[in-house]
Amino acid sequence: MKNDEIIEQHVPTPTLKKLTCKLFAKTIEYFLHYSAFVVSLYIWYMYDYFIAGSSFILFYIVIGIVRSKLRNSSIPFSQREYTYNDKEVSIWYTTKYLC
Repeated sequence: MKNDEIIEQHVPTPTLKKLTCKLFAKTIEYFLHYSAFVVSLYIWYMYDYFIAGSSFILFYIVIGIVRSKLRNSSIPFSQREYTYNDKEVSIWYTTKYLC
C-alpha cells in the first residue's frame, strides 16, 4: 500500500459536568450569538436607526473576530477544518481554559 498515512480520529466535543462550567459555556454562547443584536437595539433606542445599523455591522465583525480567536485558541489544531457553532466553541473554550 502506497498510502500509509495515519488518519487522526475526530475528537467529539467534550461534555461539561459541573453546573458552573455549563453556566460559563451558556454565557459565552449567548454573548457570541446575541450581543450584536442587543447592542444595536440599545443604540437604536438611544440614538438613531442609521447609527444602530452601522453599529450592528461593526459589532458583528468584532464578534466574528472574537469567535474566531476563541475557536482557534481552544479547538485542537487537527480539527480546525471542521465547522463549529457558537455552542460548541463555547464548550471547547470552557473545557480547555475555565474548567
